[in-house]
Amino acid sequence: MSEAQLCELLQDEFTCSLCLDTLSDPVSIPCGHSFCLECLTDCWDQSQVCRCPQCRHTLIPRPDLHRNSVLNEAVKKLKKPRLSPQSSQNYASPGEVECDACTEKNFRAVKSCLNCMISFCQNHLQPHFEISAWKPHKLVDPDGNLKSKLCAKHQKSLEVFCKTDGTCVCVMCVATEHEGHKIVELETETGEKQKQLGATRSEIRRRLEETEKKLKEMRIAMEQMKMSVEQQVEENEKSFTNLIHCIEEAQKKLVERIREQEKREIEKAEIVMEQLEKKIEELKKRDAQQKELSDTKDHIRFLQTFSSRCVLPPDGDSLSFTVTADFSSEDLRKELSCLMKSVKKISQWDIKTWRPSGHEAPIFALQPPELQSREEFLQCYEAPIFSLQPPEHRSREEFLQYFCPLTLDINTAHRRLCLTEGNKKVTREGSVTEYPDHPDRFDYWPQVLCREALTGTRCYWEVEWGGNSGRIGVTYKGLTRKGVGEECRLGCNDKSWSLFCSNSQYFAHHNDRQTVISTHCIPRIGVYLNWPAGTLSFYSVSHTMTLLYRFNTSFAELLYPGVGLGPDSSVMICHLSPFDH
Repeated sequence: MSEAQLCELLQDEFTCSLCLDTLSDPVSIPCGHSFCLECLTDCWDQSQVCRCPQCRHTLIPRPDLHRNSVLNEAVKKLKKPRLSPQSSQNYASPGEVECDACTEKNFRAVKSCLNCMISFCQNHLQPHFEISAWKPHKLVDPDGNLKSKLCAKHQKSLEVFCKTDGTCVCVMCVATEHEGHKIVELETETGEKQKQLGATRSEIRRRLEETEKKLKEMRIAMEQMKMSVEQQVEENEKSFTNLIHCIEEAQKKLVERIREQEKREIEKAEIVMEQLEKKIEELKKRDAQQKELSDTKDHIRFLQTFSSRCVLPPDGDSLSFTVTADFSSEDLRKELSCLMKSVKKISQWDIKTWRPSGHEAPIFALQPPELQSREEFLQCYEAPIFSLQPPEHRSREEFLQYFCPLTLDINTAHRRLCLTEGNKKVTREGSVTEYPDHPDRFDYWPQVLCREALTGTRCYWEVEWGGNSGRIGVTYKGLTRKGVGEECRLGCNDKSWSLFCSNSQYFAHHNDRQTVISTHCIPRIGVYLNWPAGTLSFYSVSHTMTLLYRFNTSFAELLYPGVGLGPDSSVMICHLSPFDH
């Protein structure tokens, strides 16, 4: 065997177990182990008893240390540079964990020791496989932040998990601070959390698929709406070309209104689409984070980050938008046909002259011919009025076709409100409900909002209230939830509209403006939202639908239904369907 091969074979044998580097001025002690002269001297100077650092054999008295000449010559030959073409590839790159035992340029670490609390390259790791005292050490993948694996109080390895406190602890913590707590192994707790993480990821992927599907449907509906708008605009322009010049201005205004409606519809849809895209991005980000956590083999890191990672993001609001793709102009063409007939009749009107007293020149006036037949009278009476506004709904059956199911959002409920009946009923109680903290929760006013966001369509729902008083209305999401000011109260600011109900009086509220409503006590209230028309109407529901009050405005954001309660009061969102009578 050549000298180079011998040095290659004995390289690990010539490593000092104290500094983990090649022996320097090697000395041998009676037990047979060898160390660097300086390392062993420093070790013994710090102890009152001289022991072998490797086998712990006690040496009395302290022996004199002399350099081992034979061993020193072998070490010199071992230290001769023998660089291989691939040696440079073992150096640590930026971002990689470096070997803590290398004295010159650090090699890339291949393992970290949780007992030594340092990282080793392949060469300096070898004693852990050969020295019996080091073989039980726990080796993990290279970790640049080994301090996180230590107990901050006792500076010992985190070896078990306390289920009672939900944290990784060392054995000293178990004996001193966690006595009687439920303690399990790290691997056991990791297995349980892995199952929870898998269920969470499955739910995120399901939501992601649903959201992507909804976004695709929105885009298709948008294209259909644009095509319908273009087609109807062209038809309207053709109809108006047959009219005389005196109604050209009317044609221009109608086209402008259609364009404005198209713009409003697109703006509303883009708001929802933007929110859907943000939701997709957030769900993808959560899925990637949880996949990374699920794939890690580092139990401590897994358990330390599990609580912050294995949390379903708030499901948020049920975003929806109904695109009105039917811009039918059939009624308009009928109106224009009647208008053209009327214009033709004007050409048949008689010109009458009359001379009032004091005037020399006659005054000319157009006068329609005298109606003779009943059919002519009926034709004038039945001539339709030019209008693009649909008639107001009056029967409950007509309202029910726009019924919108609603559910109260527990994350917004004040702590003195109790939700029951599948989050359909809310009751104000004297006791406090221990809801968790949430940024959307009202902390002063006893109010709660619904989960569903309403926009771009017509919606109808009914509520039954009982007790002293209640407040029913809608609000933008930006309604302030924290504090005692009117900016948090439903109907008392520019972000919300409400109807206040009590046994003695009713009020309509918006932007701190109050309108008194004269009516008797009504247990059931119907709410009709016509988002495109900008109206919010409240009706008393009995054998007939009686309008209590209507707000006329222009909604610019998503609307959330909500209620507020007085003492000893309750509100129930009624179960309805388009087939209820």
